[in-house]
Amino acid sequence: MIEDLLPSPAEVAESFGDAPVESLFPVEAEIVARAVPVRRREYATVRVCAREALGRLGIPPAPLLPGASGEPLWPAGIVGSMTHCRGYRAAAVARSTDVTTIGLDAEPNQPLPSTGVLDHVARPEEQRLLARLAEERPDVCWDRLLFSAKESIYKAWFPLAGRWLDFLEATVVIDPDEGTFSSRLLVPGPLVDGVRVHGFRGGWLVRNGLVLTAITLTRADSGAGADAATARTVAAPATPPHTGPGPLEHPAGAAP
Repeated sequence: MIEDLLPSPAEVAESFGDAPVESLFPVEAEIVARAVPVRRREYATVRVCAREALGRLGIPPAPLLPGASGEPLWPAGIVGSMTHCRGYRAAAVARSTDVTTIGLDAEPNQPLPSTGVLDHVARPEEQRLLARLAEERPDVCWDRLLFSAKESIYKAWFPLAGRWLDFLEATVVIDPDEGTFSSRLLVPGPLVDGVRVHGFRGGWLVRNGLVLTAITLTRADSGAGADAATARTVAAPATPPHTGPGPLEHPAGAAP
């Protein structure tokens, strides 16, 4: 599914089931040795996906370890992103000569659990947009889609800026017809090849009960000047909701 949201320089892999924990390298297994079984399985599976995608770029299998802030430490010359939620794991990678950064997120197509969570995620203008979209398209959980979009924004932002971005430090506009979203950063954006990034554009889809969002900032995009840094996107149709909880914490870094 996720390949529908990513341009050709990126290689992707996804899974709807879990790989055995034994597929981890020993040094990876040590990191989650004390975690609950479901956490170990999702940690293993998303790395199997990442290694599969890296293999398509000719990168041999190797441990994928977290950095100091939880971000994935990709092989030299590679950018990427990983995501997982109940029933789904995915990874996307590309060569840094082609792509500047990738942000990827998957969530269940279910409402956020409370208004309090929404207040933490959405600015007033975004909440007004969500209310209107909910009336027009009740098949999509727009609050969850906004949450997912901001997760993808954060994952795209972190490798460039190397610091935290709060949910409320970016404002997002969702296009319900084109399957895209655009964001504007409300704090100074990072410099990419001497050009200031002021925002990101990405794509979304709802399929098989999941909400997926993705951002891919290519070298061509970032070199073109970024009043709003752009990503190539492809729209996809929506389908009915899926059951199962998803993560609601903003990640400490940029990867599971």
